Amino acid sequence: CAMRNMKPAISMEIAELAVDFRQQGVVGFDLAGEEGGYPPKKHVDAFHFIQRENFNITIHAGEAFGKESIWQAIQWCGAHRIGHATRLIEDMKIKDGAVQSMGTLAQFVLDKRIPLEICLTSNVHTGAVKDLGDHPFGILYRYKFRVMLNTDDRLMSKITLSDEFKLAADTFHLKIDDLEKLTINAMKSAFIPYKKRIALIYDVIKPGFTKARAKL
Repeated sequence: CAMRNMKPAISMEIAELAVDFRQQGVVGFDLAGEEGGYPPKKHVDAFHFIQRENFNITIHAGEAFGKESIWQAIQWCGAHRIGHATRLIEDMKIKDGAVQSMGTLAQFVLDKRIPLEICLTSNVHTGAVKDLGDHPFGILYRYKFRVMLNTDDRLMSKITLSDEFKLAADTFHLKIDDLEKLTINAMKSAFIPYKKRIALIYDVIKPGFTKARAKL
């Protein structure tokens, strides 16, 4: 993971290290940290290197800075996944909880099935949203964006992924089918080989939720 406030030469070194250690378990290259004043395109050379090496890219974007950060992450840096994307909601016209229309960025993210790593608790703690009820997750999920739940920072937020699932279920009235969908979304978007993703979905996730339904 490179930090936004790093010099581009340092982020390039980290990108090269990530690729060098792909056979030892490194699965992708990430950019995180304060968005304001540190746009993703500042590190565009590192991301272009990663792209040329057929490696994976995820970028924290649109947590608090705005939809422009998400646009840069995708169009300048080739992000395969977006961390947070809280401000993607700014590219939608919403009335009474329903999406009336989408801008070109939101429509592109939806159509291209770009995964969005949603971090409910962390977004409240950082002030990206005022409270859970205001979080755009509910709208993004209802309108079929490829969303998944993440902790972001287990140490600072003192949470587990199980906590996030329960929080999402309680706040957005999710049922077990919804939790299964979120889990499958995450596995579809995992930075592991296709065959392993399929095997985990059909051999682990689906049987696990079938057992859970039987207990309910």
